Amino acid sequence: MDSATVRNLLVRGMLAGLAAGLLALVVAYFLGEPRVDEAIAFEEAHAHEHGGEELVSRTMQSTAGLSTGVLVYGVAFGGIAALAYCFALGRIGRFGPRASALMLSTAGLLAVYVVPFLKYPANPPAVGDPDTLNQRTTLYFLMVVLSVLLTVGTVILGKRLAPRLGNWNATLSAGAFFVLVVGLAYAVLPSYNMVPEGFPGTLLWQYRLAALAIQVTLWTAYGLVFGYLAERVLAPRTAAAQRGSATQATPVPH
Repeated sequence: MDSATVRNLLVRGMLAGLAAGLLALVVAYFLGEPRVDEAIAFEEAHAHEHGGEELVSRTMQSTAGLSTGVLVYGVAFGGIAALAYCFALGRIGRFGPRASALMLSTAGLLAVYVVPFLKYPANPPAVGDPDTLNQRTTLYFLMVVLSVLLTVGTVILGKRLAPRLGNWNATLSAGAFFVLVVGLAYAVLPSYNMVPEGFPGTLLWQYRLAALAIQVTLWTAYGLVFGYLAERVLAPRTAAAQRGSATQATPVPH
């Protein structure tokens, strides 16, 4: 793949990330922010000491701050995912641009978010000990790195086993290897259960499900949008033919 194609895919990846970020922003605002407000209300109601005046108002945080954070993240995420797509294209099988983009986004969602999330789920305000924040952050990113490396290793293992075991058995064997190693990591790495007494369990899970929904929206939308844009770069004739067939009117029998 020449540098011009990589550059075109990078730009389109960032645009797809922006579009996916917009959709994720809607989910975050309507599903995540109400849960954050409830958690903050619980924290304030049970706080023994009240801090000084906040530098940024809650309204600003939930609107301009949220929008800026999600959209900037979406653009950066889209660019990185596009570069990963350029590297993976043709190495994960003979799939078209759209299928490759959707497979990559699905694998990325599982490796980058779902696997670490199951060990260290997102917590709303009032949940978590500030004294262990650095340790928990380090462990979370360690889990992300481990999950990504295991995903890459699983794909390589499956491709090497395929000639001897066949695609189906190779996929099952590689998947079992992934589950086994992730399970060992879950067992070895420390866990944290720092939910304060009286914190509503329903609110905790609603917040975590909202966080998961945001990531599912982001990765799924990116895979669909970027797959469409990548196809126009990598297979312009196929994309044009599909658009042409979609616009042709179906003849009405007389």
